[in-house]
Amino acid sequence: MKLRYFKNVMPAAAAAFVLAGMNACTKDLDVTPIDPGTEMNVSEPGLYAKCYANMALAGNTGADGDCDIDGLDGGTTGFVRQLWNANELTTDEAICAWGDPGIDQFNYNTWDASHPMLQGFYYRLYAGINYCNHYLDVCNGIDATRTAEVRFLRALYYYHLMDCYGNVPFATALSVESPQQIQRADLFKWIESELKEVKGNMLAPAARTSASEGYGRADQDAANLLLARMYLNAEVYTGTARWEDAKTYAEAVINGPHKLWTTGTNGWSAYQMLFMGDNGESGASQEAILPLLQDGITTTSYGTTMFLMASTWKSDMDQSLYTVNGTNIWLPTKSYGKDTVSVRGANPGYGSSDFWAGNRARSQFIAKFFPNNDAPNANIEETAAAAGDNRALFFGIDRNLVVEKPTEYTSGFAVGKFRNTYSSGTNPHNGKFVDTDYFLMRSAEAYLIAAEADARINGGSTTTTGTAYIDAIRNRAHAAVMTSPHIYSIDQILDERARELYHEGFRRTDLIRYGYFGGVNSSKYIWEWKGGAEKGASLPEYRNLFAIPAEDLNANPNLKGHQNPGY
Repeated sequence: MKLRYFKNVMPAAAAAFVLAGMNACTKDLDVTPIDPGTEMNVSEPGLYAKCYANMALAGNTGADGDCDIDGLDGGTTGFVRQLWNANELTTDEAICAWGDPGIDQFNYNTWDASHPMLQGFYYRLYAGINYCNHYLDVCNGIDATRTAEVRFLRALYYYHLMDCYGNVPFATALSVESPQQIQRADLFKWIESELKEVKGNMLAPAARTSASEGYGRADQDAANLLLARMYLNAEVYTGTARWEDAKTYAEAVINGPHKLWTTGTNGWSAYQMLFMGDNGESGASQEAILPLLQDGITTTSYGTTMFLMASTWKSDMDQSLYTVNGTNIWLPTKSYGKDTVSVRGANPGYGSSDFWAGNRARSQFIAKFFPNNDAPNANIEETAAAAGDNRALFFGIDRNLVVEKPTEYTSGFAVGKFRNTYSSGTNPHNGKFVDTDYFLMRSAEAYLIAAEADARINGGSTTTTGTAYIDAIRNRAHAAVMTSPHIYSIDQILDERARELYHEGFRRTDLIRYGYFGGVNSSKYIWEWKGGAEKGASLPEYRNLFAIPAEDLNANPNLKGHQNPGY
């Protein structure tokens, strides 16, 4: 079956599954209808789809409907939006100009247990766990493959809780009892066991498009990639490194059908096509292992790819260079050395009234592409050409490279990675909402995991095998590979992860793994406004975890006295 989230057709039992009172995992599902005539039969397909839709939609009725999380709006609790905020705004990759409650604390690494967006993310993750637990309670055994997928999704939600919050409440069934707290290392073991147990019953790996059966569903490579990601960070989570396991499971993905997408079209680079309005149709989705579906008509959200576009673009990026009489034109291919750098310029594919103009890059991230501090104040096409890398999708006209004023959008380069334009030239479905699917998991990550694990096993630099994986990533971007010697160091791989995966929610976790976020080595890598200082400052080790929300500490007696240290 195709996964379309079954918008507006959720069963009453699933629709009742709202976290009233903001009390994560502590309330039973109330399935007794107020109206005795209400139909309470559970729709297995609907509840199954809800377990996925929690990551892509605010609630059952789309962007302008009610949010599933009681007391907060869909934007505040959007899974992708808060995954992004938590893991990007807290790092060298991004900073936001808005005055929304919680933004400054992200920008300056000063959050606490009352942070509204971290609270929204926490409850969104537990909403997903509750949906999965409910499905497994009432629909277990109906379909072995869908049951395995739901267990995978539950493990994925718990992975993000483990990564962000450490020792968290843990429950595998709905109950009126407050859940016990599980230690981070024990949760790691549970997720690991769960993924290995369910993987064999999940869909076989396959490169899919939106027209394919199973597009949008997690297949066996989703389990392989999540295991590889966990093993890469195992030393952080458990105290014991698992480099060999990280490489093994990453290579299982690399050797499967989810190959890197390397074919550009109509002047768009292959890399750009991963983040465009027709990425589910153009062929780029062969790289997607778990896409979250977005469609301007049937599945709409302010907190998924709409957020990633509108928050990073501003109307002045739509320069006359890119239009003739208001119509987009193709830009000429530009040459940089021996490689051809082909990208398209500005205008993300919707009206300027939808630009939110908030998020942009910090200068230390731009330096990953321009290490000599020579990034041009230019449009996207010219910036990519100057970098010699198709991934340098930045706009610097009338902008300062250094973020001197965090509250001004033009302080810092704009990022044009996500857009709603179709590579085919076709018009998007809707002028208000976007069609771009969000590739929550894609195979490029596996190449980077395998290369880093290879280097760590080899004492700090890649062998021929690991080198080939980084070369593949750089060749796709038309970027020069390392020579003399033809190897990559641990720190070079970290920089490559930034260039490939920026704005996809990985950076905080990567910096923690390397010791560069908080703790004794925090001072070895400083970025502007880190720790609230204009020139940056080191962070204490406790900042490597977020605070468990105060509301949950107050509601769950099993969490009393068990807040993460430092808060």
